Amino acid sequence: MAYHELDELDEKILNLIVNNARIPFLEVARECNVSGAAIHQRVQRLTAMGVLKGSKFIVDMEKIGYTTCAYIGLFLSRPDSFDVIADALENIPEVSECHYTTGRYDLLIKVYAKNNHELLRFVQQKILPLGLARTETLVCLKESIKRKLPLSENTEKE
Repeated sequence: MAYHELDELDEKILNLIVNNARIPFLEVARECNVSGAAIHQRVQRLTAMGVLKGSKFIVDMEKIGYTTCAYIGLFLSRPDSFDVIADALENIPEVSECHYTTGRYDLLIKVYAKNNHELLRFVQQKILPLGLARTETLVCLKESIKRKLPLSENTEKE
């Protein structure tokens, strides 16, 4: 993975647009004391380098009926099956995240279900058939912190 050095202007731009993806470039330019064209060029460069990976809308899953969020730790039957299992998980729409981990689990996935009954059906019908050694499910009761990480120790807190 390539590491990219960011200067103060890059960091300031990133902090502004990460916290508000809809902020107009001209407003970012005013905050940074540069031209709108300079901001546009910087954002294009950060995107080309892979530092920025687009923008997105965040859906509140609970408000559209997915009241159960769970993290499922997967224990693989065979150590060499990481990629096969990850590829299978990518085709399951309820899986919103998949992470290779150290420690207790081989893989950790985040899933959404309409309720606990649907979560059970999901585990039984979509996860267990993957041929895992076993699973461990942790139901998320409430998300208490969700934030963007600061981009630099030098960046001032707002």
